[in-house]
Amino acid sequence: MLDSFPRPILLAHRGDQTYAPENTLPAFIQAIQKGADGVELDAKLTSDGHVIVIHDGEVDRTTDGKGKVASLSLEAIRKLDAGSWFDPKFAGTKVPLLEEVFEAVGKDKLINIELTNYYGPRDDLAQRVCELIKRHNNAGQIIFSSFYSSNLKITQQILPEVPRGLLALPGLLGLWARSFGFMFGDYQALHPHISNVSREQIQRAHRVKRRIHVWTANSPEDLRRLKEWGADGIFTDDPGTAVSTLKEAG
Repeated sequence: MLDSFPRPILLAHRGDQTYAPENTLPAFIQAIQKGADGVELDAKLTSDGHVIVIHDGEVDRTTDGKGKVASLSLEAIRKLDAGSWFDPKFAGTKVPLLEEVFEAVGKDKLINIELTNYYGPRDDLAQRVCELIKRHNNAGQIIFSSFYSSNLKITQQILPEVPRGLLALPGLLGLWARSFGFMFGDYQALHPHISNVSREQIQRAHRVKRRIHVWTANSPEDLRRLKEWGADGIFTDDPGTAVSTLKEAG
């Protein structure tokens, strides 16, 4: 499915998070309405094994509750307000289940699922996500990403047809992933931070038949530069601006 979109593909980072609360159904729906090719989201497990969409290891920042996601049940998390912190007009917005995002986005758009079990890397997140994808029969629209190669290895074993992108931290912390880890790992894409991307790096990835999806570009200058350099994908917090900028750039 990746090749059916023009390059660069445009993925809304946690949805349209500039204008809606991140990782919520309103943010994802707005991103699609504004013309994004797909969305990026963060998947985690509740204490009772349900896959929800939230970035932080705690609910404190993006809801009116407190506590670690892994220590809270789905029932407890669904009682929280995940919208009022952003704007009162989003009051009552819930932390979504991954399945709800599938339904909201539809099957003709891309969904980049970041497996974010960084506080519990040995949990069953990757397996549970793969089970949901099989149940919804939507493997063709999915991209997996993670900073942990172990997560991506699990998805490769269960859903080998789904492309995988290795995330790389900025600076020295991500050096291994951007060089040896990426070059010799069985990945379809590298997901580097924008601060570490150059024309030469993109060309090097293309020579070994890999893609580069860059996070996170918001300014028109960055968006135009990445397009000119040949980036295969761009994550953005502001899909409306990104869509119009890339259209103007041809």
